[in-house]
Amino acid sequence: MSAVSVEAVRESVDAAPVVLGIETSCDETGVGIVRGTTLLANAVASSVDEHVRFGGVIPEIASRAHVEAMVPTLRSALETAELTLDDVDAIAVTAGPGLAGALMVGVSAAKALALATGKPLYAVNHLVAHVGVGVLDGGELPPNLGAVLVSGGHTEILKVDSLTSDITMLGSTIDDAAGEAYDKVARLLGLSYPGGPVIDKLAAQGNRKAIRFPRGLTTGKFMGTPEEPGPRRYDFSFSGLKTAVARYVEHCEATGEELVIEDVCASFQEAVVDVITSKAVMACREHGLTTLLLGGGVAANSRLRELLAARCASAGIELRIPPFSLCTDNGAMIAALGAQLVMDGVGPTGTDFGTDTSLPVSTVSMLADG
Repeated sequence: MSAVSVEAVRESVDAAPVVLGIETSCDETGVGIVRGTTLLANAVASSVDEHVRFGGVIPEIASRAHVEAMVPTLRSALETAELTLDDVDAIAVTAGPGLAGALMVGVSAAKALALATGKPLYAVNHLVAHVGVGVLDGGELPPNLGAVLVSGGHTEILKVDSLTSDITMLGSTIDDAAGEAYDKVARLLGLSYPGGPVIDKLAAQGNRKAIRFPRGLTTGKFMGTPEEPGPRRYDFSFSGLKTAVARYVEHCEATGEELVIEDVCASFQEAVVDVITSKAVMACREHGLTTLLLGGGVAANSRLRELLAARCASAGIELRIPPFSLCTDNGAMIAALGAQLVMDGVGPTGTDFGTDTSLPVSTVSMLADG
């Protein structure tokens, strides 16, 4: 099937296209359906329980789970929306970034649907979709928009000049993502997977000032100044923090000093959210961004929400946080971005494309025959 022209797509839909989105970048199989900026269905099947005993996502297990869940999740979304595939105007799918095998399952399913139905197909960027989901929560995205995405696989600060054509990466993690650091620290402390929820719960019972864990990339040459920014001014590093927690645990075991798990969790969490919130707000101030959107699975973290809200309010920045079901990986965000691309007259990709595990955020959607 060759790529459908922009004109053909425009002629086939009205101002509120119905778009079906498929998301399989990690361990959630998501199928969402939107009409313009209205959410019609958001069906998600997670394989997290299958990864618990390994303490992290196993790509092969995730891929097999996607294969098993794809058709039931698609049916569930269509039933919830009370639609059939004939009612869909376009299909959107995550092409990257993400796990290679997992991405292939979703892309293969989307291509099969596009070939079988003749619907135009858009291959879109997973990270940009986390920002695009904001249209489902509040309509049109505001100008001067920034976004901080925090999950098990990504921690980034973005500048959004145009959702469909102009996204700039201001900063990102140079090693572990924040959610990944939570999982690794939880394992060090003998806690369950995923680590984010359990650490957040225990942290509420601890003293966040009990242990001064390091804040990576926050001093000296890494930061620079607003006038002469350092090379890592908006970047993150959580690997050293994870090591510091490990050394603290080893110290307590070697000396017999009491290890208060709640205090370790609270102090670790404070180090993570302190850096994320301070750098996100700093980036907004220095780039004239007046609204900040928080997305990703770690957006559920209570302390992150609390501290980011306080710092945004102090800086005069409006903070937007979509409902939690739209913050984690889901098909609705893919559909929402696809609908924006259709309405902005961006041409579909067609079926001649492959997955890209490191798709840059500047590529909102893949070009036709690309």
